[in-house]
Amino acid sequence: MSNTYFQFKQFRIEQDKCAMKVTTDACIQGAWTPVLPIVKRVLDIGTGTGLLSLMLAQRSPDIIVDAIEFDKAATDQAAENISASPWSDRIKVVEADARDYVTEDKYDLIITNPPFFNNSLLGERENRNNARHTLSLTYTELLNAISANLSDDGYCSILLPHAEYIQWTELLSGSSFQEIERLSVSHAPNAPAKRVVGLFSKMGAVKKEHALMIKGNDNCYTQAFIDLLSPFYLDL
Repeated sequence: MSNTYFQFKQFRIEQDKCAMKVTTDACIQGAWTPVLPIVKRVLDIGTGTGLLSLMLAQRSPDIIVDAIEFDKAATDQAAENISASPWSDRIKVVEADARDYVTEDKYDLIITNPPFFNNSLLGERENRNNARHTLSLTYTELLNAISANLSDDGYCSILLPHAEYIQWTELLSGSSFQEIERLSVSHAPNAPAKRVVGLFSKMGAVKKEHALMIKGNDNCYTQAFIDLLSPFYLDL
């Protein structure tokens, strides 16, 4: 039987109650997303296990994070993980529907690893379907939630599969947001990008594009991956 938790260097993620477990792609997002000096308040939409909130809190001692989650079981598990971490005083978990969540004090950074799939075959578990498919939160609804809560000079980080990310950028083209940075993630040499972490903002900027390959020809982690994740992974 595999462990019901994922142990990082400075915190542990218990995940037996969550539909979506810790993934390499989400860890890349949490490690790569820039935390600029302007960032003081962060919103984590769809926190799940609390992974992204904990990674950002480890990286930056000056931020506070509000982590919202729609699913009750996931909310409870995120709260447990964060309570057991060194940064429980800077992360607040809130059971909330992103479609209805609006605060007066806006956020400098919003990070989200949202439901991925549109018009895909559903499984038997409702909570996993809600976590993986755009049933409880469409891309348009997500963009509206981000727009309602992001400060004018803030920015957002989103993780999506490559094909869905193209749909996302098409949605952005009809809004006031612009893509400002992109990390394309491939799992092996000569493999197409499987995931994309994108940054977008209402502030104009020259778009920067980056690429990350997880494993090389020897089937070992690349040095770029090791450098990025070594503050978090036990075995790096």
